[in-house]
Amino acid sequence: MFLAASAVMNQTLRQMQSGRAMNPTELEWLDRRVVWHGFTQMAEYQPLVIERGEGNWLVDIHGRRILDGVSSLWCNLHGHNHPRLNQAITAQLGRVAHVTSLGMGCDTTATLAGRLVEIAPGNLPHVFFSSDGSSAVEAAIKLAFQYWHQSGAPQRTRFVALRSAYHGDTTGTVSLGGVEHFHRMFSPLLFEVLRGPFPTCYRTAAGSDPKDLCATYLDELETVLDRHAAEVAAIVIEPLVQGAAGLIVHPPGFLAGVRRLADRYGCLLICDEVATGFGRTGKMFASEHEDVVPDLLCVGKGLTGGYLPMAATMAASKIWDAFLGPIPAGRQFFHGHTFSGNPLAAAAAIASLDLFASEQILSHLPPKISRLQQKLAPLDDHPHVGDIRQCGMMIGIELVADRLRKTPFPSDLRRGAGVCQRALQRGVWIRPLGDVLVLMPPLGITDQEIDLLVETVILSIEAEFS
Repeated sequence: MFLAASAVMNQTLRQMQSGRAMNPTELEWLDRRVVWHGFTQMAEYQPLVIERGEGNWLVDIHGRRILDGVSSLWCNLHGHNHPRLNQAITAQLGRVAHVTSLGMGCDTTATLAGRLVEIAPGNLPHVFFSSDGSSAVEAAIKLAFQYWHQSGAPQRTRFVALRSAYHGDTTGTVSLGGVEHFHRMFSPLLFEVLRGPFPTCYRTAAGSDPKDLCATYLDELETVLDRHAAEVAAIVIEPLVQGAAGLIVHPPGFLAGVRRLADRYGCLLICDEVATGFGRTGKMFASEHEDVVPDLLCVGKGLTGGYLPMAATMAASKIWDAFLGPIPAGRQFFHGHTFSGNPLAAAAAIASLDLFASEQILSHLPPKISRLQQKLAPLDDHPHVGDIRQCGMMIGIELVADRLRKTPFPSDLRRGAGVCQRALQRGVWIRPLGDVLVLMPPLGITDQEIDLLVETVILSIEAEFS
């Protein structure tokens, strides 16, 4: 069977002449049979091949326009094919496309590092660049581990992460992750992590007050820290919102409480702002909502406006200082990537930050956030909408079989996927997390596009349950 399938594939590939433009049928065949898509069952995948982008819209190879309701997986900020970002990348391409960061630097990358230091919460004056969010968090846990080894506390080797956390797909970040469906396959490869609470405001005892919930969750976390006080290197947290867990919004004050606990027990705080950074929550960084300054801050996704792969781990001076010394001492950070600090990506990131300033993007977000909330109000009483969670421009709509009992649907019914497919048929692209519908449009979305996005989602939910 394998040889027959392989022979057919090879014959088909040979028939596709090199150098000529592919027709839509050929492109869909390649996308379906050759490209291996992440988190996708390729036996059932139906090709959706995009040819270009226009603002907040994608256009597929058949010319169909699709509103990008999830910012191309939470990373696009200013829309597709933005002239300012295009120009910045093109200008950098005319100078140099790549410079290694191992023993060498680039003016564009150095400029970006300075800009990030300016806008970061508190004082995080050192920037380690990598290629994606997973790598940024991976670097952070290795920095924390080596920091304690070189700071007189080598017994601090363990990490605390929240239940249902998601921090990426590298081996270290998978270890931190707590979404069982994503990670159980790889459990033999992973290191053990201490688990903190799952700070949800939805699946709790009826009538739970957010302040009481916050106190309960912090008590649960402190119990873990107290039991392992001398072993903990760092607490790792997605501030305010746990993305892949189903857009779980933490009770107010939880993040600030975690910072206090980290200080009390002498461990580091790592904030994973790969998904929440760059305006997604209404501020540049989610940590700013509760005046929290982490020891290590991880950013990615929106760093380049969603244009090129780049991420960064920002560090406090005490961490940087622990890595200084003569070369024979071997205190340098034993970690690095070929494309760390890539100048093309850095140019895009600088242009994106320029847009934040010149277009006053953050000041224009509150009315958009309010409009999204108001337009979603008709779903408040829908019998199969259990919860609508919103933090800024990040929204999760949880579908349930029974609203009063908060009973989930059997997973094999794939209700969330059904709603998303209906939305796509209406020209809007959203992607579910199980039966949680995620809406996370580009920050530059217009009022008319907000209305279309929400109205399409409502119609699609009604059609799914009619």
